[in-house]
Amino acid sequence: MADEQQFDNEKEMNVVGHLSELRNRLIVTAVFFILFFAAGFVYVEEIYDFIAADLPFTLSVTGLTDLISVYITLAGLIAIVGTLPILCLQIWLFIKPGLTKPERKVTLLYVPVIFVLFLIGIVFGYTIFVELIVPFLLSLNNDMFVEIFTYDRYFKLLFRIVIPFAFFFEIPIIAMFLTRLGIITPAFMRKSRKYAYLILVIIGALITPPDFMLQLVVAVPLVVLYEISILLSQTVYRKKLKKHQEFMNEDS
Repeated sequence: MADEQQFDNEKEMNVVGHLSELRNRLIVTAVFFILFFAAGFVYVEEIYDFIAADLPFTLSVTGLTDLISVYITLAGLIAIVGTLPILCLQIWLFIKPGLTKPERKVTLLYVPVIFVLFLIGIVFGYTIFVELIVPFLLSLNNDMFVEIFTYDRYFKLLFRIVIPFAFFFEIPIIAMFLTRLGIITPAFMRKSRKYAYLILVIIGALITPPDFMLQLVVAVPLVVLYEISILLSQTVYRKKLKKHQEFMNEDS
């Protein structure tokens, strides 16, 4: 009975310890988020000038509170992008004790890759938005109306298209991670290819204006990303099978 009570106490202490560590990791992430937010708030004019330089029109605000919204939105965007690698690193440090030495080396590489892919997704989505979507929408007017472009509507449309791309570009690294955990296999991804294509095409249609060519331009990169994910999953799966075979040979 005493042994069972001691085991329960140790189990409870482990849970409390893990929760305490998780809290500390979240606090560190929150501190960096605040720091990046403050930096974005200080340099918001430079950030806005960089974005506005690509626009063939001038954005307007309809109220004094919109000015505050401009600062918060742009500073929040910088904070999210800047905090992402910190968050990934804190997650890795949290799960590090449960990983083997080879797993630690491999999973640590995921941290910079996740950040780089996120940035590439933002750049790609922003390029599609500025070079294709904005000109298409402007062409619909044909001098019929007086155009007034407000900040809030512009940035809502911008984020609606750019942010999903930032997460879509994480598909390859997610596929590699899930394959390493044994949750998915390349065979499963190939078998689900037609359903994945359908979902990606629907997503592409939802985040772009109702124009077939624009939807196609958006959907094709997503399909390519899925095919790249299959190849990377296959690479991870082969290495995993090779290590398993080596272990079985040593055991026998």
